[in-house]
Amino acid sequence: MASIFTKIISGEIPCYKIAETDKFFAFLDINPNAKGHTLCIPKQEVDKLFDLDDDTYLELMAFSKLVARAIAKAVPCKRVGMTVIGLEVPHAHVHLIPLNSMEDARFISKQKLSDEDFKEIASAIRAQL
Repeated sequence: MASIFTKIISGEIPCYKIAETDKFFAFLDINPNAKGHTLCIPKQEVDKLFDLDDDTYLELMAFSKLVARAIAKAVPCKRVGMTVIGLEVPHAHVHLIPLNSMEDARFISKQKLSDEDFKEIASAIRAQL
């Protein structure tokens, strides 16, 4: 059965898309730690990040770096943090989180954003790519 991320890539489930290439996809996390929290994923459905072949892994990191730089320009923050948790969805993914404090990196306190908030921040990040 396809993961929720595969369904997002195919358009079965809507998302706030940030970027897409032939191999990778980035979209806003709908339960974000901070405004601008973005997920970068390979289109290939692989459960664990470290099960990706070396080339795809390195290309995902390069794709994530481009997206992180766009986030840093679009969202006021001290830096953009990266984490790989991967327990909630069986599809490799990288979290890019705008950080102003260490609390922003914790997956306990979540931001409540409206549809308009999501659309606005997605547009701002895409404009920086």
